[in-house]
Amino acid sequence: MSRNPSLVLYSYWRSSASYRVRMALNLKGLAYRLEPVHLVRDGGQQFSADYTALNPQQLVPTLVHGDTVISQSMAMLEYLEDIAPSPALLPDEPARRAQVRAVAQAMACDIHPLNNLRVLKYLVKDLGLTEEAKLGWYRHWTESGLRAIEAIIEPHAGRYCFGNEITLADCCMVPQVYNAERFACNLDDMPIIRQVNQNLLALDAVKRASPGQQDDAEPA
Repeated sequence: MSRNPSLVLYSYWRSSASYRVRMALNLKGLAYRLEPVHLVRDGGQQFSADYTALNPQQLVPTLVHGDTVISQSMAMLEYLEDIAPSPALLPDEPARRAQVRAVAQAMACDIHPLNNLRVLKYLVKDLGLTEEAKLGWYRHWTESGLRAIEAIIEPHAGRYCFGNEITLADCCMVPQVYNAERFACNLDDMPIIRQVNQNLLALDAVKRASPGQQDDAEPA
């Protein structure tokens, strides 16, 4: 069912943060318009005057809902939960909600910032790391972070990170696994994460949010 047609998401097809918000929008059945922001072309379209006026951090995504402008993907996920509480992406029970938020933030706030595009560029361009050293940095932080999450969700996992209902933790996990696989991280000792990810990727709402399905997607 289409709701809130005034939702606009400024997104880059390969952005992990954009991916998690696209997933939540699709899972909630919310109508939205995508506005691509290419992070490399034209020196980075996020640095344009128009986009900087919208989001002074010069990051994607940005969510616009009428007169409301929201930066930071985790704030967007919470906002979508508030304006469209069904289907819920947070459990009712307070302790469970906190556990879901903890896993979501571990991925979005601990793992992701260490290996996003601007950090990887800085490692090479400004610090002079080789491509091999950059990939070593990426794999170290991604693998160690996901290994910890594997242990955290082990007592709770069902089809998804927390039982058989999709939560914000799942919205954050799928993009992180996508990136881990893209950079050839070793996930062999993370069977729960791999199975949960496979279950999620089978869902139409998740498929439609995937990088390769976006209008601005480019050949690998």
